[in-house]
Amino acid sequence: MELANIFHTGQVETGSCFQRVFGNIQTALILKDISLEVRPGEVLAVLGSKGSGKRALLEVISRRSSGTTRGEIILDGTPMSPQLFQTTCGYVNHRTDLIPSLTVEQTLYYAAHLSIGPQVSRYVRNARIRQVLADLALSNVARRNISELTPSEHRRVVIGTQLVKDPVLLLLDEPTVNLDPLSTYLIVSMLSSYAKRKSRAVLLTMEKPRSDVLPFLDRTAYLCLGDLIYAGPTRLMLEYFRSIGFPCPELENPLMYYLCLSTVDRRSRERFIESNNQIVALVEKFKIEGAPYRKCASSVIMDHGNSTIPSLTSHKMPLVNFSKPGGFQVFFALYRRMLASSFNFSQLCVRLLLMPFYFAILYTFYFNVQDYQWSFMSRNGLIFSSISGSYFISTFIAAFTFPVHRTRYYQEAQEGLYSGPLFILTYIFFSLPFSILSVGAASWIIFQATGLSTSTDLFQFSLMLWSCFLFAEYLSVALLLVVESGFTAAVVSSYINIIFLVLGSGYLRSFRSMAEWLVYMSYGTQARYVGAFLSRQMFGDGRLRNMYSDKYSNCTIPHPFGCRYTDGASFLSERYGHETGDFSLSDVLDSNFNMTITLSFAFTLMVINCVLYLVPIPYFIKAKFRD
Repeated sequence: MELANIFHTGQVETGSCFQRVFGNIQTALILKDISLEVRPGEVLAVLGSKGSGKRALLEVISRRSSGTTRGEIILDGTPMSPQLFQTTCGYVNHRTDLIPSLTVEQTLYYAAHLSIGPQVSRYVRNARIRQVLADLALSNVARRNISELTPSEHRRVVIGTQLVKDPVLLLLDEPTVNLDPLSTYLIVSMLSSYAKRKSRAVLLTMEKPRSDVLPFLDRTAYLCLGDLIYAGPTRLMLEYFRSIGFPCPELENPLMYYLCLSTVDRRSRERFIESNNQIVALVEKFKIEGAPYRKCASSVIMDHGNSTIPSLTSHKMPLVNFSKPGGFQVFFALYRRMLASSFNFSQLCVRLLLMPFYFAILYTFYFNVQDYQWSFMSRNGLIFSSISGSYFISTFIAAFTFPVHRTRYYQEAQEGLYSGPLFILTYIFFSLPFSILSVGAASWIIFQATGLSTSTDLFQFSLMLWSCFLFAEYLSVALLLVVESGFTAAVVSSYINIIFLVLGSGYLRSFRSMAEWLVYMSYGTQARYVGAFLSRQMFGDGRLRNMYSDKYSNCTIPHPFGCRYTDGASFLSERYGHETGDFSLSDVLDSNFNMTITLSFAFTLMVINCVLYLVPIPYFIKAKFRD
């Protein structure tokens, strides 16, 4: 791969949310006339302090940068394009969140199935996985969960998710950051071995290079504020800097010494000016004298009889297109990965047992409801608790289980593996069986306390609670599109559901006591329709007639206290009737209409989520799930 005269202008300040949304952000020239190359079998280390432009360089090479770029990036004689990079190269971000409940072997298995097309046989795929496990010294932890790995093992697994694709060019952004010296040495040596054995090119960035990794770095490039002060073979670096008057002292780490040399000293104004002038001079010096070093092969043989550096015949890097899988293959790979990640104790408890457990507790409070006047309010509370429980438990489940898949989607979508709608459709098909089992078991438990008895009533009761569950789940999923914290999304979703319950359910406040404009607003809430359906199911059709005020007093006999409702119809009239406006009680309680609208809310939100994950999201929102 060769970079020629790369200039890149990008964002230099984070800016406020308002500025980021409306594009009012400050930009500057980040990379200035960058020219370098890396050949098959070589490891190129891009060194520089924070803010030198290392990450911007990787973003430009991978065609992920959001700014303006000029210059040429050539891979085997072909201009680099986003599609070419996605199908032949790999990128290891400095932050990659793997799914913690998967094992190391499963993580690599699904990474291979998401990135390698069906043209590669299963045998070859599995052979690659075994080879990567061996190359990265992960075979002994292959059956261990990602959450149980050490930082070094986790970083190697992240690298392995790219190596299973066998990319011809591998970019790594700070692969050794925050690792101990032994782990740093291990990772760099493994990358060097991979590059030479497979004849692949590796380009990595480092901020604090150690001397023990020097033998594994075939090429080195020093960046400072977007300028190059050296780019060429590492073994010629000492000679170059000695020739321009900057020899490395004995017993010093050459990598760190010249990194300090290329870093602006900001401890005082005088030091800043002095170091800045020195760096400008180094940049100009390399532009004049650095071309032979930039083009020289890393395995150069010095000619003692001639001081010039010989130019060696370059060889091409063979492009290997590992072919992208089709939509169905990606769908099934995503589905199987989600399914595999859910088969652990905490995930299963939350998805399958949390809601039945809540309804089992609720049942202990309502199982002994007697047919007295106070049972109207008790049954009213039972329905309200069932609906609100479905909303809040679903919100918690989505906030607990979905963010890890969402974050992985943002990182994998940047690699071009799959689109947002495909991800959401896969999640919907994955989550539906769990929600059906959980809500079905919970509904059967609490149904025993409702006083209803037929299987049709149980099915309808379960269907309404399931609709509430789906609505809250996909509302949380929509919020998690832009909200990073699952807790924050759960709080916002809960507030919205509380407003819907208070405004539309008719349980906390009857329609009769509400202003007419509030009644009209309640038509936009799912709680209105599910509440009306379950209320009619519980109190309508002649149920709960001639109720006693207590076990001694019959309400059919005039009694001054305790006989507020003559039957279920009078209770419904109080909750859902209205004194003003054209509100027909029979229309409000229409069972078929309410069931249709309740289900429509849930399934419409599914479609909206697919559309939301198709709409282009601002870069600063996607970046917080990756950086």
